[in-house]
Amino acid sequence: MASTELADNDLQLILEFSTQLARSAGKLILQGSQAIQLASDSDDNVNEKKNSVDLVTEYDVKVEELVRNELQYTGLKGHGSYLVRGDGPPLKLPLTTTPKPLASLSKALVAVEWGSDRCERTITSKSSSFGRLAGNPAQGVTGGKMSHSLRSMGSAALNFAMVAQGGLDLYWEIGCWPWDVCAGIVIAEEAGGVVTGSHEVFAASASSDTFGDVTEEILTGRKYVVVRAIAGNSGETASDAQKRIIKEFYESVEDVPTN
Repeated sequence: MASTELADNDLQLILEFSTQLARSAGKLILQGSQAIQLASDSDDNVNEKKNSVDLVTEYDVKVEELVRNELQYTGLKGHGSYLVRGDGPPLKLPLTTTPKPLASLSKALVAVEWGSDRCERTITSKSSSFGRLAGNPAQGVTGGKMSHSLRSMGSAALNFAMVAQGGLDLYWEIGCWPWDVCAGIVIAEEAGGVVTGSHEVFAASASSDTFGDVTEEILTGRKYVVVRAIAGNSGETASDAQKRIIKEFYESVEDVPTN
């Protein structure tokens, strides 16, 4: 199949269009958030997708319709990623002038999500993993890392964007679909972050020149870990620092199948 090469100007026009679309969608989402706070449990305007924790409101539908008919974090491959606050100028990501070091998980702000898969195996594995990440080994938590905090933004794309910004150090996800993370991957990578896949994928690629390449296998594998840009310690490159954090992280959490 023939492919069409997009010029830089074409990509810029696409970015401008997508950014305006995101702003319009954001206004609808804010309206929806306020409406949900006021909705009763029996509200007919709130439906389910996969189950009762995977909800669809009338505002989800409106946003979907907006996107179909006509995106404040943006990223363009080879052109950097940015944050726009209100009508202010685009701020290049990460927001720090130079990446900060990250000595270990005990200093990290880690993003995790429960996701919509609530089967016994998944919930048990995630609960154990989250417990080890947060737990204090000095107080009896075996394998505890006592991470600075665990956070949940409620959106895979927003978690990726916050890692790109530097507001989060790492985000781990199992169960999202490629379309949930594609934009976030570009935004994070353009800000110096690195994205890889499952325990197995990381172990196989960490020592190779392909580490950090988001392959089709990673994208469709539905298991992702992203780490922000990190300044290396003495004798350590930035890439080595990111690998070190991912290695420590994956030694602390359990892999589970996707459903």
